[in-house]
Amino acid sequence: MNSASLICIAGPLRSHVFSISLAEFSVGRDGSNQLAMNDPLLSRRHCRVINRNGSFFICDNDSLNGTFVNGLPVKERELHDGDRISLGDSMFLFSGKEEPAEAGTKTTIQFHSDEVETRSVIKLQRQEAYFYNSGPYFENFPRSERIHRYLGPFLAFSTSLSGLKTLEALAFQTIKTLSSIFVVDHVAFVTVRGEAFEFDQVTAVDTHSPTATVHVNKALIRQVLHDGQAFLSNEIVFPPEHAVETGNLLAIHSIVCIPVVLHERTLGALYFDSTTPSVQFDREDLQIATAVAGIIAPALETVRNYESLTAEAERLQLDVARTYSMVGESPRMKEVYHFIGKVAPSQATVLVLGESGTGKEVVARAIHAASPRAKRPFVAVNCAVLTEHLLESELFGHEKGAFTGAIAQKKGKFEIADGGTIFLDEIGEIPLSLQAKLLRVLQEREIERIGGTRPQKVDLRIIAATNQNLEEGVKNGSFRQDLFYRLNVISITLPPLRDRRDDIPLLARYFVAKFSREANRKVSSVAPETLTLLTAYDWPGNIRELENAIERAVVLGASSLVLPEDLPETVLEAASPSGLSITNYHEAVLELKRRLIFQAVKNAGENYTEAAKALGLHPNYLHRLIRNLQLKEALRL
Repeated sequence: MNSASLICIAGPLRSHVFSISLAEFSVGRDGSNQLAMNDPLLSRRHCRVINRNGSFFICDNDSLNGTFVNGLPVKERELHDGDRISLGDSMFLFSGKEEPAEAGTKTTIQFHSDEVETRSVIKLQRQEAYFYNSGPYFENFPRSERIHRYLGPFLAFSTSLSGLKTLEALAFQTIKTLSSIFVVDHVAFVTVRGEAFEFDQVTAVDTHSPTATVHVNKALIRQVLHDGQAFLSNEIVFPPEHAVETGNLLAIHSIVCIPVVLHERTLGALYFDSTTPSVQFDREDLQIATAVAGIIAPALETVRNYESLTAEAERLQLDVARTYSMVGESPRMKEVYHFIGKVAPSQATVLVLGESGTGKEVVARAIHAASPRAKRPFVAVNCAVLTEHLLESELFGHEKGAFTGAIAQKKGKFEIADGGTIFLDEIGEIPLSLQAKLLRVLQEREIERIGGTRPQKVDLRIIAATNQNLEEGVKNGSFRQDLFYRLNVISITLPPLRDRRDDIPLLARYFVAKFSREANRKVSSVAPETLTLLTAYDWPGNIRELENAIERAVVLGASSLVLPEDLPETVLEAASPSGLSITNYHEAVLELKRRLIFQAVKNAGENYTEAAKALGLHPNYLHRLIRNLQLKEALRL
């Protein structure tokens, strides 16, 4: 592997492709990087992609917010085709071979808005174009040889539109078709947005030289967009500064420009011209070109919707990747990463154990993302939130009429996960009556819908999780022994957060970056004294509780740092007295705050707005401080 590329699939640079042709390719905020991104979540020199004898490795440069590959934090890791790399607000796909440049991407487009003189002009309303209706115009259709020559490319073009998924592909296919029908020198496809017809994307081609600059008359296109009429002229006269010698800007003699309209909404325009005096466009050409514009209008709307949905899907994919990224560098977490790396390539059933909030679903998703099934569905089911009957229907599906209310056939989660991974959370809550059916799925990889008459094969991997002691369940008869042995092929127990306190500062900073982005607040980090309190707390709710605490602090805080007073009362109240010097410091700070606020409120005659102004605080923040510092009762006395 001698060349590679990074394809941005989510983030501000979406759809951009970056070739890795150097021995070392650096990424970060600093302009000296090969890929420089203005992203506050990135460090100045965030990471590097290194080519070592044809193999590519990604190396994190001790960045603040980490480098993630397939949802796992990495210090150094070899990259393979299809790996997803998350960096700040962006996600990249690693490709083992350099992506070729798209056709036409080297074309330079130059706009000019000079008024042109025309000695003869043909304008055409859409309703006058052939193919738009079956009225009198269609009856008088001229059956010339030229029309028959148009027909082949025209039909080929109309049938090709259904396979186009990008605006760029649609633009180049349209340009190719117009170039095959008409004798032209320059062709442009313009899309616009809004009532002001702001230019959205312009694709243009010089039919003689793909790298030549294409000059497009913006004023003429805007006039066509505004009037909603197709335009044709064979006697164009440009101002003297544009009528120059060949080799610079060629003198254009004929121009055709047609609006692209759908349901009375103008979506763009087609433009082509000729510099050859002998080429004379006529009304028939204008009608054919208008018909082309009519055909691409719904295709353009479809492509725009597809691209919008694709962008939203990629955004959601990035959100999922962020949500389920694993953070931590403690020895216990390194054992978890090693476990994931070992079991992911296999097809073995995995049982994930651990207290509530330790990240069992995160581990399940990481195993799926690093497995050969990564491109197939990952389906999560919480077995504890549904009744027995609903859970059976949810897992196995049902046939129409299988029970009252079954008005249609429904696929179960096992079918939906076919080819991928199903995650059964809280597996210990499954009723005994369903455990036998689940055992059959594990043994035979077969399911049968409720009301069904024949089994169906499914190809899936099962990952189960619980915070219960299943061995105790086997002993007391609440969990089948044979099912336990089938589930417990490979198991891992996730450490509670109190056993990996070294990871708490990393997790806190990670959640600050996540929620400051979501809340659109500039919160840069966590104050040192806050980290001390966070690390000292036992976190009975584990990572989920820490995440909620940081989200609350980011949303309600008033500073660029997460301060101790932004934390929930449970964390503040549980501050351990064992760290004497630090605890005394915090107590002294809190006591000083109480006195300042108490005195300010009394001096203001218990007018909280005036007290907040005297303290230089927002009134809402003052009220929150009074509540957090438990001053309400004292101020009532």
